[in-house]
Amino acid sequence: MILSVIRPTLTASPINTASIPSRQMHQVKKQFVQSTQVSTTNVNMNFSRTMSKAASTVGQSAGRYIYPAETSRHLATILGFPSRYSIASAYYDSACTDIANLASAISAFEPVRLYSRPEDLPKAQSMVNQAIPKYTGNASNISFIPFPTNHLWVRDTGPVYVLPADGDTRSRRFAINFRFREWGKREEMGSADRAADGLDWSTMTTEQLDENASFARRVIESDTSPSPVTLVESRICLEGGALVVDGDGTLLATESSIINDNRNSRLSRSEIETELRRLLGVDKIIWFPGRKGLDITDVHADAEVNFIRPGVVVLSRPHASVPRPWLEVYEEIREILSRSVDAKGRPFEIHTVDEPEPSFVGELSYDEPATNYVNFYFVNGGLILPQFGDEVRDREAVETFQKLCPGRVIRPVYVHTLPLAGGVIHCATQPVIAVEED
Repeated sequence: MILSVIRPTLTASPINTASIPSRQMHQVKKQFVQSTQVSTTNVNMNFSRTMSKAASTVGQSAGRYIYPAETSRHLATILGFPSRYSIASAYYDSACTDIANLASAISAFEPVRLYSRPEDLPKAQSMVNQAIPKYTGNASNISFIPFPTNHLWVRDTGPVYVLPADGDTRSRRFAINFRFREWGKREEMGSADRAADGLDWSTMTTEQLDENASFARRVIESDTSPSPVTLVESRICLEGGALVVDGDGTLLATESSIINDNRNSRLSRSEIETELRRLLGVDKIIWFPGRKGLDITDVHADAEVNFIRPGVVVLSRPHASVPRPWLEVYEEIREILSRSVDAKGRPFEIHTVDEPEPSFVGELSYDEPATNYVNFYFVNGGLILPQFGDEVRDREAVETFQKLCPGRVIRPVYVHTLPLAGGVIHCATQPVIAVEED
């Protein structure tokens, strides 16, 4: 099995058209799940840190864009391999396995771009090679990119690829830098305050925190295949997991994860909404209250609800054993959706998906594992669905999504450690949207 090893400027081997510290005492969440294929030959660990200057930059007030539905055609999927700075050592190997399995599963449908610290390259290569047969992956679809990175939750740290609203430029590529700052908690990430669970959570250095903050920008600047990407700078600070769109004018989001002083203290609600409309091409924003401080993300929408297609959503119903605030979040979202219509005036068709018993994936002394099926991921022609070891709930989820997506292959992928680290599959993936060809 041969894995392309790509240098930071993605012009050398073409992409086959192709963590936060996991959970801490008061914080947790996202992103883990991927790896790529790899041979152990021709691996240059001393890659250049010089970023490509091929990409141009659009200012904070220029341009209008459209964030397409995730069912749009993907050029590739971005994944991240965990650094040892991002998770407790007790979880590290299992988390790497989750990522390798996910990379293999996705590669059967579309190219994968796996970003990893160069010193972690041999481990990533080995684990991905082992995962390819298990999930019938396509080795030629996986490219490995050595890159200074720590978090695995690329949904939140990575760039958000969008299309220009101007039809005359639809063949150009654009991606937004939403200015990641540790879920609004950068100052806390640099402290020694960690979960009192006996695990050895690392404290990130200023350099590592800066790597996290600049990850999206550096990915955009280095992405020149098949053509350079224009960097779009956002006025607002948020994470990709906070955005749930239908690609047809509707955005679902929680107030707690965006209209929050830890991210956007200098912007009014009106200013935030204006910028969201400009950057995402949405006409209607449906806000849910969420809960500040309930988890590290302040309750991202993608952990609660997702679109199957415009007008049709899946809503995650917490297990009866979880703390009451999570049940209240669910009830509020359901009530708001049931009395709302989308940007085109359609009432929502709501499909509830029951969460599994959290103890199937393990227990945490300071939070609940992230166990929900609506944090799935669309791929070209398929859907990657998390499984947690609860045989009844796992089977019900597969059956539900088979009925909702009859034209797609439903690919179940068991996640061992991602839920304990604070996220599931959607949290750990970022689509590279394909553009129209000239």
